[in-house]
Amino acid sequence: MDILRRNTDYALRLMTSLARNYENGSVSTRVLADEQKVSYQLACKLMQRLHGARLVDSCMGPKGGFRLRRAPEQISLLEVVEVIQGPIRLNRCLLSDTTCPRGGDCPIRARITELQGHMEEYLNNVTVGDLVKAPKPEMKQRQVNRK
Repeated sequence: MDILRRNTDYALRLMTSLARNYENGSVSTRVLADEQKVSYQLACKLMQRLHGARLVDSCMGPKGGFRLRRAPEQISLLEVVEVIQGPIRLNRCLLSDTTCPRGGDCPIRARITELQGHMEEYLNNVTVGDLVKAPKPEMKQRQVNRK
Protein backbone atom coordinates (compact mmCIF):
# COMPACT_ATOMS: atom_id res chain seq x y z
CA MET A 1 0.00 0.00 0.00
CA ASP A 2 1.34 3.39 -0.97
CA ILE A 3 0.61 6.22 1.40
CA LEU A 4 1.57 8.80 -1.21
CA ARG A 5 -0.14 8.05 -4.49
CA ARG A 6 1.52 8.24 -7.89
CA ASN A 7 -0.19 11.53 -8.79
CA THR A 8 0.99 13.05 -5.52
CA ASP A 9 4.55 12.02 -6.27
CA TYR A 10 4.27 13.60 -9.72
CA ALA A 11 2.78 16.81 -8.29
CA LEU A 12 5.63 17.08 -5.77
CA ARG A 13 8.12 16.64 -8.60
CA LEU A 14 6.41 19.35 -10.66
CA MET A 15 6.46 21.64 -7.62
CA THR A 16 10.20 21.08 -7.15
CA SER A 17 10.77 22.13 -10.77
CA LEU A 18 8.79 25.30 -10.13
CA ALA A 19 10.79 25.88 -6.94
CA ARG A 20 14.07 25.62 -8.85
CA ASN A 21 12.74 28.26 -11.26
CA TYR A 22 11.11 30.45 -8.61
CA GLU A 23 13.27 33.48 -9.37
CA ASN A 24 13.18 32.96 -13.15
CA GLY A 25 9.48 33.37 -13.89
CA SER A 26 6.91 31.00 -15.34
CA VAL A 27 7.57 27.53 -16.69
CA SER A 28 5.34 25.91 -19.28
CA THR A 29 3.53 22.69 -18.49
CA ARG A 30 5.28 21.04 -21.44
CA VAL A 31 8.71 21.86 -19.97
CA LEU A 32 7.63 20.71 -16.50
CA ALA A 33 6.28 17.44 -17.90
CA ASP A 34 9.45 16.79 -19.90
CA GLU A 35 11.77 17.61 -16.98
CA GLN A 36 9.92 15.35 -14.57
CA LYS A 37 9.03 12.54 -16.99
CA VAL A 38 5.29 13.03 -16.43
CA SER A 39 2.81 12.75 -19.29
CA TYR A 40 1.76 16.14 -20.59
CA GLN A 41 -1.94 15.40 -20.07
CA LEU A 42 -1.42 14.37 -16.44
CA ALA A 43 0.85 17.35 -15.80
CA CYS A 44 -1.91 19.64 -17.11
CA LYS A 45 -4.46 18.08 -14.74
CA LEU A 46 -2.13 18.27 -11.75
CA MET A 47 -1.20 21.89 -12.47
CA GLN A 48 -4.90 22.78 -12.71
CA ARG A 49 -5.51 21.27 -9.27
CA LEU A 50 -2.51 23.10 -7.80
CA HIS A 51 -3.73 26.31 -9.40
CA GLY A 52 -7.24 25.79 -8.05
CA ALA A 53 -5.76 25.39 -4.57
CA ARG A 54 -3.84 28.64 -5.06
CA LEU A 55 -0.43 27.03 -4.69
CA VAL A 56 0.62 28.14 -8.18
CA ASP A 57 -0.20 31.06 -10.46
CA SER A 58 -0.59 30.83 -14.20
CA CYS A 59 -0.10 33.28 -16.99
CA MET A 60 -1.00 33.03 -20.66
CA GLY A 61 1.04 33.88 -23.71
CA PRO A 62 4.27 32.83 -25.40
CA LYS A 63 6.23 33.21 -22.15
CA GLY A 64 3.37 31.88 -20.07
CA GLY A 65 3.17 28.92 -17.79
CA PHE A 66 3.09 28.36 -14.06
CA ARG A 67 5.02 29.66 -11.10
CA LEU A 68 4.78 29.14 -7.37
CA ARG A 69 2.37 31.53 -5.71
CA ARG A 70 4.51 31.67 -2.54
CA ALA A 71 8.17 31.10 -1.83
CA PRO A 72 9.14 27.40 -1.90
CA GLU A 73 9.94 27.57 1.83
CA GLN A 74 6.33 28.58 2.52
CA ILE A 75 4.66 25.60 0.82
CA SER A 76 4.52 22.42 2.89
CA LEU A 77 4.42 18.91 1.54
CA LEU A 78 1.22 18.41 3.51
CA GLU A 79 -0.48 21.16 1.49
CA VAL A 80 0.48 19.55 -1.82
CA VAL A 81 -0.47 16.05 -0.65
CA GLU A 82 -3.90 17.16 0.54
CA VAL A 83 -4.62 19.09 -2.67
CA ILE A 84 -3.85 16.08 -4.85
CA GLN A 85 -5.12 13.12 -2.84
CA GLY A 86 -6.95 14.55 0.14
CA PRO A 87 -6.05 13.91 3.77
CA ILE A 88 -3.85 10.92 4.49
CA ARG A 89 -5.22 8.48 7.03
CA LEU A 90 -3.24 5.47 8.19
CA ASN A 91 -6.41 3.60 9.04
CA ARG A 92 -10.15 4.01 8.49
CA CYS A 93 -10.68 4.19 12.24
CA LEU A 94 -9.12 7.66 12.20
CA LEU A 95 -11.80 9.07 9.91
CA SER A 96 -14.23 9.63 12.78
CA ASP A 97 -15.16 8.36 16.22
CA THR A 98 -18.08 6.44 14.76
CA THR A 99 -16.16 4.56 12.06
CA CYS A 100 -15.08 1.78 14.40
CA PRO A 101 -17.51 0.16 16.83
CA ARG A 102 -14.73 -0.10 19.43
CA GLY A 103 -14.15 3.65 19.35
CA GLY A 104 -12.10 4.90 22.26
CA ASP A 105 -11.75 1.42 23.81
CA CYS A 106 -9.28 0.25 21.17
CA PRO A 107 -5.62 0.07 22.31
CA ILE A 108 -4.43 0.09 18.71
CA ARG A 109 -6.21 3.31 17.80
CA ALA A 110 -4.26 5.33 20.36
CA ARG A 111 -0.92 4.32 18.81
CA ILE A 112 -2.14 4.83 15.27
CA THR A 113 -3.43 8.27 16.22
CA GLU A 114 0.00 9.11 17.63
CA LEU A 115 1.71 7.91 14.44
CA GLN A 116 -0.81 9.87 12.35
CA GLY A 117 0.12 13.02 14.26
CA HIS A 118 3.86 12.45 13.70
CA MET A 119 3.31 11.91 9.99
CA GLU A 120 1.19 15.06 9.59
CA GLU A 121 3.67 17.11 11.62
CA TYR A 122 6.57 15.89 9.49
CA LEU A 123 4.78 16.61 6.19
CA ASN A 124 3.75 20.03 7.49
CA ASN A 125 7.33 20.90 8.50
CA VAL A 126 9.01 19.82 5.25
CA THR A 127 8.64 22.36 2.46
CA VAL A 128 8.99 22.29 -1.30
CA GLY A 129 12.09 24.42 -0.73
CA ASP A 130 13.55 21.68 1.45
CA LEU A 131 13.09 19.18 -1.39
CA VAL A 132 15.12 21.36 -3.73
CA LYS A 133 17.95 21.80 -1.21
CA ALA A 134 18.10 18.16 -0.08
CA PRO A 135 20.98 16.01 -1.29
CA LYS A 136 19.92 13.05 -3.36
CA PRO A 137 20.04 9.93 -1.18
CA GLU A 138 21.52 6.71 -2.42
CA MET A 139 18.84 4.20 -3.21
CA LYS A 140 19.27 1.11 -1.07
CA GLN A 141 17.43 -2.03 -1.93
CA ARG A 142 15.43 -3.41 0.92
CA GLN A 143 16.26 -7.00 1.60
CA VAL A 144 13.35 -9.34 2.10
CA ASN A 145 13.79 -12.48 4.10
CA ARG A 146 12.07 -15.37 2.39
CA LYS A 147 11.44 -18.65 4.10
